[in-house]
Amino acid sequence: MADLEISNCINDTCPWSGKPVQADSLTVHDGNVVGFCNPGCRDKFETALRFFEKARASSSPSN
Repeated sequence: MADLEISNCINDTCPWSGKPVQADSLTVHDGNVVGFCNPGCRDKFETALRFFEKARASSSPSN
């Protein structure tokens, strides 16, 4: 798993706001450190991911 350090971040700007990423607003997605301009933007991203993962799991056919 990638270390949550800004030097490992794959993006320089927040995908929500376009502002520079901050060291206190990092998360890991698909094995990559991604950054956001503030913890609120990071949390919004994580909430969206959980929503889509839950939707995908509920729409998968049962085996």
